[in-house]
Amino acid sequence: MTITVHELNHTNCRSYLLVSGSDAALVDPVRERVASYVAELARRKLKLNILLETHTHADHLMLSREDKKLLSAPLAMHKNSPSPIVDQHLEDGQELRLGTDTISVWHTPGHTPDSVCYVFAGGVLTGDTLLIDGSGRTDFPGGDAAAQYDAVTGRLFSLAGDTVVYPAHDYKGNTQSTIARERSANARFSNRSREEYCQLMAGLGLPLPDRIQQALQVNQSGFEADEVQFPAMGEVVRVASVSAVGVAEMLQRALPPVIIDVREPEEFVGPLGHIPGALLVPMDALEQRLPKLAGYVDRELVVVCRAGARSASAAAMLNSAGFARVSNLQDGMLAWVEAGLDVQR
Repeated sequence: MTITVHELNHTNCRSYLLVSGSDAALVDPVRERVASYVAELARRKLKLNILLETHTHADHLMLSREDKKLLSAPLAMHKNSPSPIVDQHLEDGQELRLGTDTISVWHTPGHTPDSVCYVFAGGVLTGDTLLIDGSGRTDFPGGDAAAQYDAVTGRLFSLAGDTVVYPAHDYKGNTQSTIARERSANARFSNRSREEYCQLMAGLGLPLPDRIQQALQVNQSGFEADEVQFPAMGEVVRVASVSAVGVAEMLQRALPPVIIDVREPEEFVGPLGHIPGALLVPMDALEQRLPKLAGYVDRELVVVCRAGARSASAAAMLNSAGFARVSNLQDGMLAWVEAGLDVQR
C-alpha cells in the first residue's frame, strides 16, 4: 500500500488528507473548514487516525479543543510546540504508522522552532520550511534563517529527486513540485551560500500576515480570544528574554525573582515538572489574579511556560499592568529541563 495525498482547501493555504487503505491523517487543518473535513472523511469512508501539524501557524486559526473532539483524533506536533492542547509530542526521526505505511518526522526548524516535515514513500509534506520556488519567512519570534537553510539543503535536498513536494502554502497556483526541481531551481537556495541566504531572508521586509494578531497567540496558547485579552504583537516582541542558565543564576541571589508559571495545572505537575518555588497562574486566570500579584509589582518576575511563547504574551500583559521588571524564560521548561536544572513534579 502507498499513501495517497489529497489537498482539501483549494486555496493558498493547504490542508492535506493522507490515506492508506481506510486509514487517514489530516495535516495542517484550517479551523473554518472542519465541517468540510468531516464530510470528506465520511464520503470516503475513512477512519481519521491522527491530526498532524507541520508547525504553529500565524496566518490562520488552528484547531480548537472543540474541533479536536468533533474530529475524534489526537493532535500531534513537534515537542517544541508551545500549545497545551497537543496530545502527542513528536521527535526528530520518529516514525508514525498509517495503515500499512510509515510517515517519518523530520524536525526542520527555521520558520518556527517546531517546524517539521512529514516524509513518506514518494512524497514529503514540507509545511512552510520549503515552498515551491521559495521558503517560509524567518522573521517571526523563534525564526532562524541559518537553521532553515541547513534543514532544506542538508536534509530535504538529500531526498530522492523524484520525491513529490507538497507545501503548506503556494501563492502562484502551483500544486506540487519535486525535490529535483527545487534543488536545481528554487530561487531562494539555488547557487546561494548559507551566509547569502541569511542576508536574503533578513532583507525581505515582508508585511505581517493579516491575521497574525488574531491567530498566532490563540494557536500558541490554546485559548480563544474571548478567554484571554492578548497583548499586541509589538508588545510581545519587546519582552526581555533570559536563558535557562541565566534564570538559574538569578535564583541564587539574596532576593531572587518570582517565577510565574502560566501553564495549565496538568502541565505544572506533568512530565516537564516546574521550577521549584514557582507560582502557578494559568494564563487564562492571569488578568483576574493581578490584584493578588500586586505585592510583587516592584519585584523581578520571570514568566515561564512550555516553550516560551505563552509566557512571552503573559509577560507583555504584566508589563502593561505596571510590572516593570518582567522577563520571559527563553524556550520555556523545555530549555530548563534540557539544561539539567532542578524541577519539581
